[in-house]
Amino acid sequence: MPVSLDYEGYDLGSMTWEDAESALADAAFVVLPCGSIEQHSTHLPVSVDTLRAENLSRELVEAAADRDLSMVRLPTLPYGYSEHHMGFAGTVTLSADTYQQVVEDIGASLAEHDVSRLVLLNCHGGNRSPLDLAADRLQRDHGVETYFVHWTDFARDRLEEHFGPGWQDDDAGWGHAGDHETSVIELFHPELVREEEKEPQTRRASYEARKFAYFDDITEEGGLGDPTNADPEFVEQVVAETTEKILDALETDREEAA
Repeated sequence: MPVSLDYEGYDLGSMTWEDAESALADAAFVVLPCGSIEQHSTHLPVSVDTLRAENLSRELVEAAADRDLSMVRLPTLPYGYSEHHMGFAGTVTLSADTYQQVVEDIGASLAEHDVSRLVLLNCHGGNRSPLDLAADRLQRDHGVETYFVHWTDFARDRLEEHFGPGWQDDDAGWGHAGDHETSVIELFHPELVREEEKEPQTRRASYEARKFAYFDDITEEGGLGDPTNADPEFVEQVVAETTEKILDALETDREEAA
């Protein structure tokens, strides 16, 4: 399922208000996993980004405990800003303004409960701009230190070593529904991958300056790259390494802000 009800002790969704009162007070960081519901070609489900946010945030919070770094994980926000995928059935999008306001409202609620640090753990590129603006407002209007972690940015070097340039740098790059994302879903939810539908994706156009309006302007099947190159064993290593890299960044930035 996109948002797990198989809660652990660190999940806000498992807590009573009394549990939450003490957990939020003790937490070094509160984590909001950010996904989307949008097409991911013909071989992956529309919940890919939400599944990534759900699983990668779990990895982060569990690894933080090994550093005696307490975190509370909020329920994954399953919908995002995905208007550019609306040419494909199954995509459900919030407007950019609505998405920004939802995240602001979540952060404002946390501020009322004296939460001082919020991590926006993002797994969908379309969310980046509204999340940036929401982070500005949360810091300036509500006094919540906001840490914007676009997960793929922290893994990009390792992914490029193995899969080559990303889709914005190369027509056959490993972007949306391609080598990388297929690997992640094969790692965490292999039963959701339609192996018989995996094929190199057909690029319709590649622009240097112009922005595409919709994703079907640039891809036929809905994805980019070559999902037949998926390597879940490699990505498992990348997940572990990237999780530690993100934790290093959070701890360093927290000390800088102190």
